[in-house]
Amino acid sequence: MASKTDLLQGTLDRLSLKVVAQGPLHGYGIAQKILLTSKEMLQVQQGSLYPALHRLQRKGLLKSEWKESGNGPMAKLYSLTAAGRRQLQEEMAQWQRYTGAIALVLDS
Repeated sequence: MASKTDLLQGTLDRLSLKVVAQGPLHGYGIAQKILLTSKEMLQVQQGSLYPALHRLQRKGLLKSEWKESGNGPMAKLYSLTAAGRRQLQEEMAQWQRYTGAIALVLDS
């Protein structure tokens, strides 16, 4: 198995928005989706994830509601707001410009 890498500062919000855009998820599900999608390279610690989710909620980019999880206790599910969808589109475009510029330098 490849070694896990800490997320670059500022990317956790972007990754969380992207994962939640695919459908409502609880915090553990968000962390697992990031881990699995990254082929186990990006591991999100709870101590980083939940403050990020709360920050995104305070900004109006995520909303949450408690729902039964089907296998026991209630789970807090996060979903995107309309503002969150707009923010995600802007951040994805910005990320493409940023990584494109880095590629230009590295490939020169």
